[in-house]
Amino acid sequence: MSTTGAKILIVDDEPDILEFLRYNMVKEGFEVFTAGNGIEGIKLAKQHKPDLIILDVMMPEMDGIEACRRIREEKSLSHTLIIFLTARSEDFTELAAFDAGADDYVSKPIRPRILLSRIHALLRRKSGEKIQGTIHVGDLEINREKYLVSKNGVQLDLPRKEFELLSLLASKPGKVFTRQDILAKVWGQDVYVGDRTIDVHIRKIREKIGEESIHTVKGIGYKFELL
Repeated sequence: MSTTGAKILIVDDEPDILEFLRYNMVKEGFEVFTAGNGIEGIKLAKQHKPDLIILDVMMPEMDGIEACRRIREEKSLSHTLIIFLTARSEDFTELAAFDAGADDYVSKPIRPRILLSRIHALLRRKSGEKIQGTIHVGDLEINREKYLVSKNGVQLDLPRKEFELLSLLASKPGKVFTRQDILAKVWGQDVYVGDRTIDVHIRKIREKIGEESIHTVKGIGYKFELL
């Protein structure tokens, strides 16, 4: 997928921000759709199948976190990239954003060139991803093409980042992945997240697949091991 001409949906309840972003996105060569709230955003996402969605967090009727969760439940939008845009900088908001399925998190005030750089980086990374079929490790089956995980035949619900993190670790059982490896391969070089975000995602994965498979290597990172 070329970054030029990609479809972008912008969801924000402030008309001035919508117009400002739309102008800069169109100028960059993107096909742009806009929505004023989460409910309208979900409707347009289903209709237009955008390559990337820019979601404000604080909105009336339905906030961005809930809208993101609902978008991630749509199989037809499983590969759509999502960037959160918000004035809030508290850790819990960042964690909630990534937990809901975000691919990046950008704080206001908006700097157009920075935002565009992050968008292009995400789109390039997505276009360069290679689908590697299905991973079978122990009682887990990880289908990378369909973004599905099952354990003993029972399908598990993993948001996108949890899925990508589990896929990375399970792709090479026994290999220790450093935190830097994980950040670069799951979130990308241009996305800034803290160690706590990784730890929270690991904890949630363990809750779903069991505590025994993912091991912490103190001071270094994590590894997947079969018992």
